[in-house]
This record gives sequence, C-alpha cells and structure tokens, in this order.
Amino acid sequence: MSVFPEQGMLRAQQPAEDTSPKRSGFQALAAQELPRLYRLARRLVGDEAEDAVQDTLLKGYRAYASIADQVAAPAWLTAILVNCCRDRARAKGRRAEETELDEGDDFSLYRTIAAEDPFPYSDSLHLDFLHQFGREDVRAVLAELPQLYRLPLVLCYCEGYQVKEVAHLREVPLGTMLARLHRGRKLFERTLWEYAERHGLLKENARR
Repeated sequence: MSVFPEQGMLRAQQPAEDTSPKRSGFQALAAQELPRLYRLARRLVGDEAEDAVQDTLLKGYRAYASIADQVAAPAWLTAILVNCCRDRARAKGRRAEETELDEGDDFSLYRTIAAEDPFPYSDSLHLDFLHQFGREDVRAVLAELPQLYRLPLVLCYCEGYQVKEVAHLREVPLGTMLARLHRGRKLFERTLWEYAERHGLLKENARR
C-alpha cells in the first residue's frame, strides 16, 4: 500500500469516527512533509523507509486532533518517524549498542588519508577522496552505523537540526547527545575509509 495520501493510504486506514476537517487538515500536512519524511527515513532505515513513513502517517493521523500548535506539527511528525524507525530496528533485533571510545575516537580520516596518500599525484588529496563517494555510497556508510549514532548525524548534518533539538526529541540530556554526535562522527570517518577500501575507491578515477 502506498504511503502517499493522494493514493489512498489515509482513506483506507482512517478510523470511521474521524471528521472531515481533521482528515483534510492532516492530509495537507502529510502532503507538505512527505518528501522530507521519506528522505529522513531512507537515511535511518534504508529499504524500510516506505513502511516507516506509512506507520508514521497512520499514527500521526490518529493523534492529529491533539495538536494545538500547527507550527509545531512538522517537528511532531519527525518525532513520530524517529520512534517508528527505532521500533523497526528493535523488531529486527538490531540493537543500538554503545561503541567503546577506543574503537572509534582515535581514528582521524584526515590523518589517515594524508598518511596513506591514495592519490599521489593529487593537488587536493582530501577532496579527491571525498569525490569518490556518491549519494548511495554515503547512504550505505550511514547504514553501517548503529542507529544510536546514525540518528544524530542525520538529523544534525543532513536535516539541519540543532543538537539541543535532537536531545529534546530523543529525551536525553544535551551532554549525552553531544557525546553521541562526537562518537558518531568518528565512527562515520572510520567506516567511510573502510568502505572505500572494500569498494576499490582508493585509486585514481575510481568513479569515472
């Protein structure tokens, strides 16, 4: 079943007692936010994004009458989506485990690229390394990270949220979220390098 409201998802699953103003109001909100929600879900749960967005829209529709401030509605839907993605990860047994500091925090992508010098004739070594990665590559690297760290990276660096907003969204102290973001950046750097090694990107013109 499609996640797009205009293709019948809301009509097919709405409770019988819902009123038309509620239905039309939520459909307008969903139509506005759907591209962003789907993009975020793709970054958080990959191929399960459509199901996660569908769960989000259904839960949001059922609770829409409780929203007093329409300005806050997009953030409210984002919170529902984040929880739906977390629940999907848990249901499949993918635990958001802490990673020990010494596993990721000592790694520096900048130093590693300089030391390994994969493009010896390059005048912009680090930029040439990053240019090897397309969107699908970056998405694949993010998918390898534990969701505990993937989520703040995506929300802060891809969606533009402030760290304090993400902390509020996840209901954790700001210091905890800052630590997760720091550790997530280090894990992302290390995973980016490992991905490049596995996929033959550490050579000139690998993507041409």
